[in-house]
Amino acid sequence: MSNSTNNTQAEIAAMIDHTILKADATKEEILQICREARQYQFATVCVNAGWVKTAAEELKGSNVGITTVVGFPLGATTTASKAAEAKFAIEDGATEIDMVLNIGLLKSGDLEGVQRDVEGVAAAVKGQAVLKVILETGLLTDEEKVTACDICKKAGADFVKTSTGFGKGGATAEDIALMRRTVGPDLGVKASGGVRDRETALQMIAAGATRIGASSGIAIVTGGQGEGY
Repeated sequence: MSNSTNNTQAEIAAMIDHTILKADATKEEILQICREARQYQFATVCVNAGWVKTAAEELKGSNVGITTVVGFPLGATTTASKAAEAKFAIEDGATEIDMVLNIGLLKSGDLEGVQRDVEGVAAAVKGQAVLKVILETGLLTDEEKVTACDICKKAGADFVKTSTGFGKGGATAEDIALMRRTVGPDLGVKASGGVRDRETALQMIAAGATRIGASSGIAIVTGGQGEGY
């Protein structure tokens, strides 16, 4: 696992999904985060699906990937709609898909249903995009977090992710450590929700995060204080 004292600005930047998911984001704001992502060499920009094509055009020729969200932010849509969202987003240029777990099914004890949901999206994106699954940890018990991580691993996800940024709570180092212990070394762990400065990002990385989702990417890499997601 990365040691927080050894992470350079470039290494941290390469772990950030530079995010803008607010409903009133304008085209100029989307273009701006794309320019910032290219400048700082962030891992990806994370935008709603309607902006994927715009971001793909702006980032053409760069090393910056494009993340979009599926079943967002509640996770309560059907598997078929999540898979379709993912397929259309990939056609538009998405390289990474962050889907929301079906939290209600998990809390109902329908673990097979939860697994089928993740498997359905995993099958839709296989070989075309990275799949991250958002657990919305602020709504889960530790036992449910472990169960969700186990299901995601079995179902073919590439990452587990803490939060949408629109629900209760956000990323904590304790949750990241728990998720990392559960999935082991082979899956990615993404900390998102409330990571707004370098110190917090480094805490997440030290706990086992391999990706940071934040609207404060510039503040994180430059040592400032950000706002928002």
